[in-house]
Amino acid sequence: MTVVRTSNNGRSMALRRTLYRYYERRLERSLPADRLPQHIGVILDGHRRFARAATDGEYRASYEAGMAKLEELLAWCADLEIGAVTAWVLSTENLRRPAIELEPYFEVLTELFNRLPLLAEQLQFNLTVSGSLDLLPPSLVLAAKQAVDEVAQLRDPRMSVNIALCYGGRQEVVDACRSLVADLLAEGVAPENLAESIDAKGLAGNLYAADFPDTDLVIRTSGESRLSGFLLWQSAFAEFAFVDPYWPAFRKIDLLRALRDFSRRDRRFGA
Repeated sequence: MTVVRTSNNGRSMALRRTLYRYYERRLERSLPADRLPQHIGVILDGHRRFARAATDGEYRASYEAGMAKLEELLAWCADLEIGAVTAWVLSTENLRRPAIELEPYFEVLTELFNRLPLLAEQLQFNLTVSGSLDLLPPSLVLAAKQAVDEVAQLRDPRMSVNIALCYGGRQEVVDACRSLVADLLAEGVAPENLAESIDAKGLAGNLYAADFPDTDLVIRTSGESRLSGFLLWQSAFAEFAFVDPYWPAFRKIDLLRALRDFSRRDRRFGA
């Protein structure tokens, strides 16, 4: 007869997993459906620090874990019937990093976009990619555009997903201003009348993902308490959740806690 012995450490881990699952279900049941955000923005921060802490500095492994976590996040949001998600996967400032960090990330992002059409079909979401794509490697840009084109064939999406790729909030506002001015000139507005023709509605209509609602909740991982330019216009009246785990270690419990706190807030929209 074979005797299987379970170590104290193994029993402790199993118990912890059971308690987490119980807590997770309890949190999810407590969320009021009518007080959940309809647009969540997520800053995927902490890949490099996670790599140094958990993968012996293996950046690619950290990036792969982070993009797998993003796919999990989209599934969680679909289950919770969140209407829109914007995920910031790469900023324009990130391009200053050394090639040893960037090149494997570009490869992992390309692989992510290759998988997204199937995930979109499973979860029923449409897809937008926002940012200065002209600064990126052609292979990554091609993968992103192909993913958008493939997902566009899906009918009756339940959720909208925006991938902020090589994105900068200030640049988005600049680009929106330029686009609005170009539209006004094309409509025949005289140059001397441009200033009085520029308003908030016009600028909002020229943002990268103009059909998305304003952001209700912004979540940033890795313990950093700043926006770094993320969705500057759209997040004017958003609530914020700054959570400690590095992005690859983000859990559903972390999302549910942020949603619970959001649902308890009295939003005044600047009033």
